Amino acid sequence: MASARKLIVEVVDARNLLPKDGHGTSSPYAVLDFHGQRRKTRTVIRDLSPTWNESLEFNVAKTPEVFGDMLELDVFHDKNVGPTTRSNFLGRVRLSATQFVKRGEEALIYYPLEKKSLLSWIQGEIGLKIYFSDDAAPPSPPPEPAAADPPPPPASDEPGKNETSAAAPEEKPLAEADKVDSPPSDPDADRLKASISSAAMPEEKSVAEVDKAESPPPPPPPPPPPPFDSDADRLKASVSSAAVPEVNINGPKPISRVSSVRSFMSDQSDRSTIEQSSFDLVDKMHYLFVRVVRARSLPTTGSPVVKIAVSGFHVVSKPARKTALFDWDQTFAFRRDSEDSSSILEVSVWDPIGADVGHDFLGGICFDVGEIPLRDPPDSPLAPQWYRLEGGGAHRGDLMLATWLGTQADDSFPDAWKTDTDANSRSKVYQSPKLWYLRSTVIQAQDISMLNLKESSFQLKAQLGFQVQKTKQVSGAPPSWNEDLMFVSAEPFTAENDLVFVLIEHRPPKEQAIVGVTRVPLSAIERRVDDRNVVSKWFTLEDLNEEKRVYRGRVHLRLCFDGGYHVMDEGAHVCSDYRPTARQLWKPPIGTIELGIIGCNDLQPMKTINAKGSTDAYAVAKYGNKWVRTRTISDSLEPRWNEQYTWRVYDPSTVLTVGVFDSWEVAESEASLRPDFRIGKVRIRISTLTTGKVYRSVFPLMLLSQAGLKKMGKIELAVRFVRSTPTLDFLHVYSQPLLPAMHHLKPLGMLQQEALRSAAVKIVAAHLSRSEPPLRREVVNHVLEQDGANAFSMRRVRANWYRIIKVMAGAVEVFRWVEDTRSWKNPTATVLIHALMVILVWFPDLIVPTLAFYVFAVGAWNYRFRAKAGLPHLDPKLSLAESVDREEVDEEFDAMPCARGNEVVRARYDKLRMLGARVQAMLGDIATQGERVQALVTWRDPRATGIFVGFCFVLALVLYLVPSKMVAMALGFYYLRHPIFRDRMPSPALNFFHRLPSLSDRML
Repeated sequence: MASARKLIVEVVDARNLLPKDGHGTSSPYAVLDFHGQRRKTRTVIRDLSPTWNESLEFNVAKTPEVFGDMLELDVFHDKNVGPTTRSNFLGRVRLSATQFVKRGEEALIYYPLEKKSLLSWIQGEIGLKIYFSDDAAPPSPPPEPAAADPPPPPASDEPGKNETSAAAPEEKPLAEADKVDSPPSDPDADRLKASISSAAMPEEKSVAEVDKAESPPPPPPPPPPPPFDSDADRLKASVSSAAVPEVNINGPKPISRVSSVRSFMSDQSDRSTIEQSSFDLVDKMHYLFVRVVRARSLPTTGSPVVKIAVSGFHVVSKPARKTALFDWDQTFAFRRDSEDSSSILEVSVWDPIGADVGHDFLGGICFDVGEIPLRDPPDSPLAPQWYRLEGGGAHRGDLMLATWLGTQADDSFPDAWKTDTDANSRSKVYQSPKLWYLRSTVIQAQDISMLNLKESSFQLKAQLGFQVQKTKQVSGAPPSWNEDLMFVSAEPFTAENDLVFVLIEHRPPKEQAIVGVTRVPLSAIERRVDDRNVVSKWFTLEDLNEEKRVYRGRVHLRLCFDGGYHVMDEGAHVCSDYRPTARQLWKPPIGTIELGIIGCNDLQPMKTINAKGSTDAYAVAKYGNKWVRTRTISDSLEPRWNEQYTWRVYDPSTVLTVGVFDSWEVAESEASLRPDFRIGKVRIRISTLTTGKVYRSVFPLMLLSQAGLKKMGKIELAVRFVRSTPTLDFLHVYSQPLLPAMHHLKPLGMLQQEALRSAAVKIVAAHLSRSEPPLRREVVNHVLEQDGANAFSMRRVRANWYRIIKVMAGAVEVFRWVEDTRSWKNPTATVLIHALMVILVWFPDLIVPTLAFYVFAVGAWNYRFRAKAGLPHLDPKLSLAESVDREEVDEEFDAMPCARGNEVVRARYDKLRMLGARVQAMLGDIATQGERVQALVTWRDPRATGIFVGFCFVLALVLYLVPSKMVAMALGFYYLRHPIFRDRMPSPALNFFHRLPSLSDRML
């Protein structure tokens, strides 16, 4: 049954509107306009925070482009209420249709009202729920079958259809458009099916006549089918061994294929023009495509196969599906090393069970590859044609196929069988499931009957799939928690994954008893996109052990899906997307990132098959919620994929991840039992790319394992970032918060965030592993940085320590420069510093501009040393992976709990104690210096505090009497005095600070 799509806009309420009636209030109403359809709400009398709760419907159909795809809502004050003479404007909201969601995903969102012009004075916001609804269209009344011409549809007298009268005439054109948009079919095949249905299925023919009577006046009838189409018995029993009558074939013979090629090729030079627009980041790979569709009039009762031979390749298709015809609908792609190579393409049909008729070979066709046409991807697919099979047992057999030359940009390439890959290996695009944070606020429980209520404590356990969380144990009647439990859930919400709450009673000494259980369907939970409080509900606790439903109490819960968060499934430092879950909050993309996966060089053999090293490599790229997987190149240490993919970019501070893996699917049939090996990984940060520039770089593939760092080969990638927004809008993104607003309004703790991320990775891995072909769990975990990312590593501790030292190196250099200046190592520089100090002291307004200009000069100087050619990649020196100790690597990859021997564990523990002693001493020194600062005014040392307080009093009097510029000048000249006027011993101030007491002498 056809469905009519509608846009539903629920106008809920508004807040803090401006008074426009002259008496300090307003009487607002809203006017909505979508695709030329206008709706109006009722007027709320004298209310600056009106509540409408009205649902307005708009028809969604093909409309002129002049209307656009914007929903415009205007709020006015009703001039009929109050002394005003016109409807005053209160604000407007303009929303794009790309922000709307389908029914079930809607949420109440408050949009700020915007101005109509620059001088408008507007305030307030309006709450809306907007979603698409696909409602079943009412069935049309049955027509009169006896009428020769279909009568016009009767006019409707129902008053409810007046509003939708504009959309009713469009239902038939939409249905006709669906018919027109369907892929074109072959005329011979259509007549063949029509003759079969007319002879073998007369009941379906009568149904077709009824449908024809219901439809509009038909177009002129097609020409009558040829005589062989009316012979249903011969078409049904195309396997008969009797003589087959003559068949007239409209398609050209193979021998006359040259004329058919020239009929649609304007110039001979067009054959060398291959793919000018798309796939421009990778090398063009030329392929010969052969699409085998179906066959007819074959003298066999089995399932014949098609054999294709060209350029030394021999391929056998899958067995045919026996319907009215013999169907294959399979495409093959044969690699061509050079464009000018000429060979013969042989296509033959064979019967595997040919013993019944005495012949295996049923017929064949030969083509000259040099005369096969070239297809560019902007062109429509090449239409298959019928060809007469020559030789063999099929004297009147026909084969429908199409052949053309193309590249990997061809539409048929992803699903085609390829000569350099396995039959089951194809390039695929995967989509991560839509993840939500489920917030469960446990408030309290009531009506719980217990014997020893004072001695018992209660705990509520919540479970969603494999995720289990518990509240703290509380005692008292009734038990109250007020705790938030967070879960990760993925769409679609099925009945198998209900949210289960179990109330547990803890009795002394260590007994537990289940009080009751309640189940909450995920589809019944409300969704929100902000921090508003949803309505809490009471849920009944039942005893699952009883045959009948027994009331065991009730629990008070507040449940909601938080769509304002971004569900983290990647590390925060390598995240590829920061958009919130709710589609309504998405901002338009700022550009696109194009990735060309060209190939790998110098790969290492990953496995041994038949005493020979082999690698079946494929690449996986991930950005946002879109995953791509290249085809698997079989048994090659230098695979060439030359595949290109595109992603939309919503934030430049994101990372594109590309990983290379070795597959076991080609080598073994039981590949699911063995994981795919990791070869290496590359990360590319979008913000480091220049707009419009093509980066074609070779990245090293390195793998850190228990054996140490190993170079696995190289991968060649081409990357290009294209900006689609104006420059000012693009630069404005850098001033926006990185995470959505809910992460700042209700932030999640670090431990809670990491636990939720681990659950999200498991859900994504389980979802992608169910795809076909599957994206394995170990692949997903490696790309998402989940395998050992948070495990302890002595190597990472030292690497992070060196990173801190490198960051502090700048401050150390400044300190050394100041010391050299005040030591007069370069008298000219010291004199210039004296002059600069005098200028800045007497003109303090120049301090901030001077500092800003200095930073600008440093940045301009460093511009010469920027990376001009290659892109930054994983650095083994920064990670200390090249000089890592083998024992440290073994400790890094050791599982939890430790599986090593006692001696190894004891040695690691002693080493960790030594490191802990150093950290302990450093923390003690920091605490000591802080306590000395506190001792200045806490009178822990009365004499020291008295000296400091008295000094501060004298300093205050001096600063009150002496101008501050004079004091600053004197201090500057005193600090920069010549070394002959300086004592080598520490200053009195530093000596005084070192004598201050700390609490270290009170430590045990």
